[in-house]
Amino acid sequence: MEDLAYLAAPLFLLSVALEFLLVRRAQAQGRTDLRGYYGPDTRASLAMGVGNVVIAFGVRGATLALYFWLYSHRVFDLGTGALVFVALFFAEDLTYYAWHRASHEVRFLWAAHENHHSSERFNLSTALRQSWTTPFTVPLFYWWLPLAGFHPAMILGQISISLLYQFWIHTELVGRMPRWFEAVMNTPSHHRVHHGSNVRYLDRNHAGILIVWDRLFGTFEAEDAQREPVRYGLTKNLTTFEPLRIAFHEWATMLRQVRDAGSWRERLGYVFAPPGWSPDGSSLTADQLRARLAQAPQGAALTLQS
Repeated sequence: MEDLAYLAAPLFLLSVALEFLLVRRAQAQGRTDLRGYYGPDTRASLAMGVGNVVIAFGVRGATLALYFWLYSHRVFDLGTGALVFVALFFAEDLTYYAWHRASHEVRFLWAAHENHHSSERFNLSTALRQSWTTPFTVPLFYWWLPLAGFHPAMILGQISISLLYQFWIHTELVGRMPRWFEAVMNTPSHHRVHHGSNVRYLDRNHAGILIVWDRLFGTFEAEDAQREPVRYGLTKNLTTFEPLRIAFHEWATMLRQVRDAGSWRERLGYVFAPPGWSPDGSSLTADQLRARLAQAPQGAALTLQS
């Protein structure tokens, strides 16, 4: 979370409290489709958010130093005009899509990002369940923006705008937006799919602000709440709300697998192959699960797991 997100923190907390009350009222009126809030889960999400802010602030100086160094060697002198802001909006949003998609398709990046998906509930507090290690992975994708000529202050500002936008889409209370909006923008419906552990929903809808990238690059999946309601969480859910375990359990699992691997090929696979990869097929990637699902009898969709 960057400057604007820091300033918006009170609004985030107020919105969480308001949504909690609205969900409780909706449940009292018969809404059985809402999972709502659960105290230990919400507290874990808030703790993860606080940890992310502290760590991101701690590495901020090094990140800015890198961006300013790259900007001093920029390829183009773009300036800071209005058209540059428009260009940055699209460039940053595409970069976010690339980072977010890679964070689902490359194991060590998934180890950093996975904890954001660890809640079995979906509400505004889930948006605050941020990783303690993604502040170290984001620059691996964003370095090209200052090198291309976008000023680092503009980049950080646009990252803040993206984070602010993505907060409101973490809710079950909003159904579908108007069709034109759903076609272009990321919405709660699209993002519910992204947080699903259903096989058909795995690794889909990686958008930040614009859903058009998913439509262009083949990672879009529409929500079908009637035929297949979204199951939130991981294919193998955690049994703890302890922040340290949420933050680092996937890193620990990956490192144990690397340690116990029988060859360098296996070690590299556990680090760089998609999550779920195994040398013997004992666990499956999202693509392998989808392929198996496509061959399964109708009705097996809701039970097939990794």
